[in-house]
Amino acid sequence: MPRPLAGAARAVRGGAAPTGAGIRRRNTLRWRLTQFYTALLAALLTTVAATTLLIMRNNLITGINRDLNTIYGQFVEVLPSLNLTPFNTDNRDAVGDLRSLRYQFPNYALQIERLTFYDLPGVTSRLADADTPAERKSLLDDLNFLRNEERESTGIDRQKPITLSDAQLAELIRSPDGQLLIDQDVQEVYPDKPTPMRVLVRLASLSLQPSPLGLPGSNETLAIVYVGRSVDDIQHTLADLRNVIVLLFLAGLITAGVGAYLLAGRALRPLGLVQRAAEGIGGQNLTERVPEPETGDEVQALAGALNSMLGRLEDSFEAQRRFTSDASHELRTPVTAISGHASYLLRRTSPSGQQQESLKIIRSESERLTNLIASLLQLARSDSGALVMARDPILSGLFLAEIARELMPLAQAQNSRLPVAGQEVTFEGDADRLKQVIINLVSNALKAGARTITLSSQPEEDGTEVRLSVTDDGPGIPGDQLDRLFDRFYRLEDSRSRDVGGAGLGLSIARGIVEAHEGRIWLESELGKGTAAHVQLPVGDVPVLDDEDVP
Repeated sequence: MPRPLAGAARAVRGGAAPTGAGIRRRNTLRWRLTQFYTALLAALLTTVAATTLLIMRNNLITGINRDLNTIYGQFVEVLPSLNLTPFNTDNRDAVGDLRSLRYQFPNYALQIERLTFYDLPGVTSRLADADTPAERKSLLDDLNFLRNEERESTGIDRQKPITLSDAQLAELIRSPDGQLLIDQDVQEVYPDKPTPMRVLVRLASLSLQPSPLGLPGSNETLAIVYVGRSVDDIQHTLADLRNVIVLLFLAGLITAGVGAYLLAGRALRPLGLVQRAAEGIGGQNLTERVPEPETGDEVQALAGALNSMLGRLEDSFEAQRRFTSDASHELRTPVTAISGHASYLLRRTSPSGQQQESLKIIRSESERLTNLIASLLQLARSDSGALVMARDPILSGLFLAEIARELMPLAQAQNSRLPVAGQEVTFEGDADRLKQVIINLVSNALKAGARTITLSSQPEEDGTEVRLSVTDDGPGIPGDQLDRLFDRFYRLEDSRSRDVGGAGLGLSIARGIVEAHEGRIWLESELGKGTAAHVQLPVGDVPVLDDEDVP
């Protein structure tokens, strides 16, 4: 029955060990989700902050505008009692001025400009009738002359009064309610630098002195009145609010970023489990399945699709293994019969020279076909997981020395040497199966024409693994063919033939044996300098022997 993969730390079989690429991809997706939600929240917070500041500023400015209109009304009420006209009189002590209002309006800048000889309808109509820029400029110059001559103020440096540009003056005249609101830096009497103010400018006919008959409007004069109030308090309030919003924005952004990262990690955790489980499934453990998280989302659907695909792959692989095993079993009997009959004819009959040569070829090819069938059967058992390993303690140095003694006659026949080097390491493994691996590697080196083939062992990974190496001084292998050498039936056609190269299954069988030991095998080679084959295996649960314990 299919079973879920137990644990992400399980050794990977039937393929290369998982690298950090999957983790990097998952982290990249996690970071992208974090960045997306953080950017979304940042945009939302920015919009809220900007809207809050805008609403607050508008409310504060609206409050100031109402206050300026209130002060304007109070100011107009007290103007007649000041007896301000005429401004250009030589006897200034005989009339009042605006300075007496400083105590009544201490927080405001007040200024009034009298437009003598003009009335509001006349100014409006003259500006409307001025068809040319020269006519408009002539009217505005007259008004500016009167404004400069007949100006009175309080709370304002008289050398630096509030002024209007020609465009602002024309806008004021055209305004339906005769009102203009401007923001201007005003030089007050005592401060060294100008103060930013919100200024209400009104163009109206006003009573600037008491009416002799007590009738309202009987003694009115066209004038421009300025009522200004500092906006420093508003700017400070908005600056404080802006600082608070910035701090809250940063705190919210950091909190949101951390929260989004954690939530993204939590959302991607099932996907990570599926990924690690999928990385741990290879050709030898296709019965295992990835866990299907009960999330009810796309991750669960993906896991289900992967399990369905693994089921189809398992059926396909099983069909191939069954065919290979069945075909090999069926072929063993006729091939053995062919070889036996050829040997019988060679021993019991007296064939002619040509017949004897043909019988020898038949026997030789039958033996080669028998070896091929045996290899196929071993591969089929390895693929199906039926390759049983008898794990016993092995001394690496003695193990390699024994192999060197067995292969010494074959090496001497080719004028080759088989020295043994390295450290003695005790590890767990199936000595017969591993001997088959090392013999295959040495045989390949001999077939390549190597003169010195060194067998060595050394500890790896802080003593938790052992590396067995077969290094030769042969012609080397092209780099683009190193990985393909472990493919079944693949051979280096430029360095060996069918007569000496076998069927191209030796390295595939060696890899199956090594992976059954939860190890790995690989080749390193450089053309003209030789080849090194490495087998790295876990040491397993064996006692560590001192040098004096080794026989």
